[in-house]
Amino acid sequence: MRSLTFLRPFLKLVGINILSNLLVPIAGLLDLAFLGHLTEIRHLAGVALANVLFNYLYWTFGFLRMSTTGMTAQAMGRDDESEMVLIGLRHGILALLLGVGMIILHVPIRHVEFAILGGTPEVEAAGQAFYNALVWGAPATLINFVIIGWFLGRSQSSSVLILTAVNSVANIMLDYWFVVRLGWASMGAGASTALSQYLMLFTGILLLTRAIQLKQITGHLANLWNPAALKTLFTLNRDLVIRTFVLISTFAVFTNLGSAFGSIPLSANAILLQVVTLAAYFIDGIAFATETLAGLFRGQGNDSQLRQLVWVAGGMSLLIGILFAIAFIGYPGVLFKRLTSHTPVLIYLEQYVVWLLPVLGFGSIAYMLDGYFLGLTQGKILRQAMLQSVLIGFVPCAVIAWSLQSNHWLWLALSLFMAMRSLSLGWRFRHPIN
Repeated sequence: MRSLTFLRPFLKLVGINILSNLLVPIAGLLDLAFLGHLTEIRHLAGVALANVLFNYLYWTFGFLRMSTTGMTAQAMGRDDESEMVLIGLRHGILALLLGVGMIILHVPIRHVEFAILGGTPEVEAAGQAFYNALVWGAPATLINFVIIGWFLGRSQSSSVLILTAVNSVANIMLDYWFVVRLGWASMGAGASTALSQYLMLFTGILLLTRAIQLKQITGHLANLWNPAALKTLFTLNRDLVIRTFVLISTFAVFTNLGSAFGSIPLSANAILLQVVTLAAYFIDGIAFATETLAGLFRGQGNDSQLRQLVWVAGGMSLLIGILFAIAFIGYPGVLFKRLTSHTPVLIYLEQYVVWLLPVLGFGSIAYMLDGYFLGLTQGKILRQAMLQSVLIGFVPCAVIAWSLQSNHWLWLALSLFMAMRSLSLGWRFRHPIN
């Protein structure tokens, strides 16, 4: 048992990370509920339309959280306080520049987005009102990615829980005030989300002042623009941007192909993906903890603990993924009725729910290994594995699914995509990285 001394802190990190993750969808559901109970449905539809773009942007910029966590954890493993501070500063400056850039370019971005997505004039007007308010929160949102990543890298998940709670509670309260009380509709939803991000940022800065002193920052500024460190930062982030963009695009193509099969297949696929997303909130709690400890062990040069960590985290992830799949396969009528009341969709779901088993089975391992290689800051491995998984696992079956108009082939494509991710990353795990 001595060799598994990391188990207790690992489980603590997992528990806090899962709780933090679950606060996000709760706030999102209440956000939709406020809009969904307005007299005009165009506000809800407009927000859904605008969120397509923001999901692309913010998920893509998620590299700020990922790279910050891995690099900080490795610096912590080396007990290099100076480098931990510099990693946070470099990523924070990059996040600020990207966030300000989004505000500067928000008009042309908005024109391009709504030209592509379309929608009725009323829905588009509601979506633009939401967009115009929400975009002002971009700098805070991206800097918050960095702050969360920095605290995760230092194994301070409790700080992340505080930040997530502040953001979720503020968002709910402001949503109610702006949307329900003041009647600002979609603009109010955007403003509440933006302001809650700034409140989260303010809280994060307060927490940071407890972790580091101002003199620590000023004392290291001379090394802020170290060329070798900047090259490492941009190389890692470039690989993570490509990896994340390909991942998001794969799910977007999956959804778009499913939409061509009709409204019932589209609705059923959306519900099944919601189940995958719900399971991911739990599995990501394990992946984030794996990322933190993998970086810490790599910084310490403790390779034996690294490999034990992967076996423990992999077993837990697989168990959660399989349990979610079995629950919905075993009780589809009970569980899916909580998500939809449309009988044709429920009947259709019973034919396709079995696909949750390979998607969540292979996906759980892939998510965990993502966390492992993020902790090792191996962006190139993650990028190559993602590209291989799409080209070899997803694209061939997706083409067949389109030609045959078969939803089963489409789910086979997603299953093989997850399988290739877990196999390609698993192969690299079996071959140690120097």
